Amino acid sequence: MVRRIVIFAAGSRGDIQPCLALGQALTVRGDHVRLVASNRYARLAFSAGLELAPLTADPAEILESDAGQELLAGGRNPVKFLGGFRRILGPMAERLLSECLDACKGADLILGPTLGFLPQHIGEHLDVPWAFIHFQPSQPTRAFPHPFVPQARLLGGWANKASFLAVDQIAWQLSRPFINPWRRNDLRLSPLSLRGPMHKVRNERRPVLACFSPAVVQRPADWPSYVHVTGYWFLEEPEWRPPSELADFLASGPPPVYVGFGSMVPKDAEMTGRIVRTALRLTGVRGIVQGDPATSDDDILAVEDVPHSWLFPQMAAVVHHGGAGTTAAGLRAGVPTVVTPFFGDQPFWGERVAALGAGPAPVPFSSLTVPRLAAAIRGALSQDIASRATELGLRIRAESGVAKACALLDSL
Repeated sequence: MVRRIVIFAAGSRGDIQPCLALGQALTVRGDHVRLVASNRYARLAFSAGLELAPLTADPAEILESDAGQELLAGGRNPVKFLGGFRRILGPMAERLLSECLDACKGADLILGPTLGFLPQHIGEHLDVPWAFIHFQPSQPTRAFPHPFVPQARLLGGWANKASFLAVDQIAWQLSRPFINPWRRNDLRLSPLSLRGPMHKVRNERRPVLACFSPAVVQRPADWPSYVHVTGYWFLEEPEWRPPSELADFLASGPPPVYVGFGSMVPKDAEMTGRIVRTALRLTGVRGIVQGDPATSDDDILAVEDVPHSWLFPQMAAVVHHGGAGTTAAGLRAGVPTVVTPFFGDQPFWGERVAALGAGPAPVPFSSLTVPRLAAAIRGALSQDIASRATELGLRIRAESGVAKACALLDSL
């Protein structure tokens, strides 16, 4: 029997690619998979053999807006981060919720992140199984604090666990004004209390697929059995071929250092570009940077859209914003990583990279300067860090995250 599976993948490309990898594997196994994502990713979805249910919100346009720039400047503060999302998504919430509900018609299984707790609400409405996807640690534990509240570790295990519950509550209180009317008017479900849905969800032991590597975030002993750390979900793109300019540049000298910030849109992109190029030259390395190819020169090649799975293994080191997907790609490649986080969970991934010895301490984008970036790149190129990055890459490449996730879904 063919299962009709809906996967919510609202976000930037780093959020989309793991879901594409899972959906592609499920499709090969005989399931019909519908991806709910921005229409910007239609080509990627169709290439992976998936149906796309397009959302009218475009993450790139959002981050370029004034509200998006304010969000990027919010750093790690959970109130600013989640409040920023409310200000951005609030005016379009009714339309987006309607699009999400339409996308799930006929579904046999619904998967998605905890943002808005959409899998729970729609799964309850349709009376079909559902599960959460966690791109970063989001299950309460005494072992470490929520990625947004690192200060909690100073007070010990009870505070670590409380930090997760606090972020849950902030997220629910900010989304409740949109979600409860939708539950009542469209889903014909009872509105939820001030306490929110997470306590009930955890009591019901709803499955959680944590799609990160246990070599990067060790599974805490106090996580319940319904939380499954599967390993990363990587999208393979074996048919991609580089343009001649990129192939020729790589062949013409030693491995370069890659610098790119993905969907993060710096307010002063021109100034950021000058900092990056000056730091690369000061360090004495060749570079590949994310940008307009027309700005390339002999030692620095600017590229637009190159799959990280193809590019990163050929680099001496990678410098990026620390998104979960980009961090995973760099660690899998076994090359040193410099993280320059903007907001959200990005500082957490930068700290994990440094703690594992696969890169230097993160350099927050808000304090990025030529000397700091140059020093971080020099540190990343040290023999100790290069060796640890190589070892970690071998461990991650030995995992089979997608296969494990497919097997778990078969058990639902």
